[in-house]
Amino acid sequence: MGRIRKHVLDAHPGFEVVALCDINEKVSAEFPELSFSTHWENILLQNLNAVFGCTYNNTAPDIICAALNKRCHVFCEKPPGRSVADVKKIISSEQSAGDSVLKFGFNHRFHFAIMEVKAIVDSGRYGPVLWARGIYGKAGSVGFKKNWRSDKNLAGGGILLDQGIHMLDLLRYFLGEFIEIKSFVENCYWNAPGLEDNAFALLKTVKGQVAMLHSSATHWKHKFSLDLFMEDGYLCVNGILSSTRSYGEESIIFAKKQFENEAYAFGKPREETIYFDTDDSWKLEITDFYECITGKKESPVGNSQDALKVMQLIEKIYKAGRGE
Repeated sequence: MGRIRKHVLDAHPGFEVVALCDINEKVSAEFPELSFSTHWENILLQNLNAVFGCTYNNTAPDIICAALNKRCHVFCEKPPGRSVADVKKIISSEQSAGDSVLKFGFNHRFHFAIMEVKAIVDSGRYGPVLWARGIYGKAGSVGFKKNWRSDKNLAGGGILLDQGIHMLDLLRYFLGEFIEIKSFVENCYWNAPGLEDNAFALLKTVKGQVAMLHSSATHWKHKFSLDLFMEDGYLCVNGILSSTRSYGEESIIFAKKQFENEAYAFGKPREETIYFDTDDSWKLEITDFYECITGKKESPVGNSQDALKVMQLIEKIYKAGRGE
């Protein structure tokens, strides 16, 4: 993620990357033009305007808070730590950091398919959302159990916190806040101590809208699917563009509901599909951050309240799954 962010920052006229921290000292050879340290505290001794945190979940909160205490603008990858307590600690530092901008990397909101669906939903074209279904699945890998994400101390949570957080953020984005949660949080296959490889959840809003979520590390293929069903039609996002393109083509299927008195093919309404072949989400996300820093926007997408609310959702799903 650090390499992706640096590539996008180098292409943006408003940023200049001057320093880099990595626990692997060999990385410094790739970037001889940058000031380098294996200790993030040393980086913060420099006169920096902004800090990007692309690191383990257990160290991200300390880095964010220290940077905010130095009145730096901060961009940090998701998740914003390992717990709600981590986010509240970050917000406390943010409140003392004056005009510093804090943004988290919920980049799925900047995918073209998601932005198009949001525009259609907000237009009222198909009426209000009745229910939603989100599936985000990982294929797993030979080294999955040795990955840092399978270390409870480093990650804090399993597939729900790692990847499902994106889908939860999108469900909040389209339906609003959830007040009732039922869930199963399971370790079906990988047996990483204390970490789930599947989370199944039903979430209900105050308006009675229900969202179904499945976040999985045993899907055996990469999958992204978000379905929104409204009073007069539906929108289905299939695939999400990534650097590996392993989640397939990014597309939207949309249709107006049609009963048998409107169509010859019963139960098969006329559908249209839009395909997207460009992923500008990383660039658009950095632009959002920059516009907040320069005063063109008041608050970034993926601000601390977004982070707090989605982390509270995750904590509730974990508790419901444990029967608490």
